[in-house]
Amino acid sequence: MLAESLLFSAVLFTIGVVGVLTRRNAIIIFMCVELMLNAVNLTFVAFAQVYGAAGQVFVFFVMTVAAAEAAVGLAIIIAL
Repeated sequence: MLAESLLFSAVLFTIGVVGVLTRRNAIIIFMCVELMLNAVNLTFVAFAQVYGAAGQVFVFFVMTVAAAEAAVGLAIIIAL
């Protein structure tokens, strides 16, 4: 189960990195950054299932950063 989760997380993160590096649209770039943050969350949850609940604490921090990034990104896009 851990290997499948980590493989899926790596694929999601790779898609996000390729999207950030190749796209010029700001909305698409923000969506790809969110995809990378979700991939990291999946990795934390996968490791939390194996090694304990400490990974789930990091998930809350990443979700907080993702929400703040989405709010700031939307504000920048609206301002432009």
